[in-house]
Amino acid sequence: MTEEDASKDAFFKRLGLLAQEMIDAHGKDFTMGTLILAARFIADDKPIGRPGSAEPNA
Repeated sequence: MTEEDASKDAFFKRLGLLAQEMIDAHGKDFTMGTLILAARFIADDKPIGRPGSAEPNA
């Protein structure tokens, strides 16, 4: 496994843990909707997050 493959695998594992946490807290519909919106924001080169928030990429 290359260093890039290992990095991608680590991100995928983190995303899986986050998705499971979101499912546990708010259900599958919320989680899928959120991930789809995030993908659309990425595709449209829009910042992810609420304007004016202290979160990264806001």
